[in-house]
Amino acid sequence: MEYLSVRQVAKNWDISRRRVQTLCTKGRIPGAMRVGSYWAIPANAEKQKDERIRSGKYVKETRVNL
Repeated sequence: MEYLSVRQVAKNWDISRRRVQTLCTKGRIPGAMRVGSYWAIPANAEKQKDERIRSGKYVKETRVNL
């Protein structure tokens, strides 16, 4: 299996290196593994959907007091 570095994946997906590292840390890229201080990401990994809030409005969850 062929692996790519964070820098290569960031360039291919057109996102920042830090964002790729965050996705790896959170386990959002299947097959990504830590090798020393580097991430090895499978070459066939697909870009994950960006689920961050872009509207600037945070959805407040309602809590029910019991």
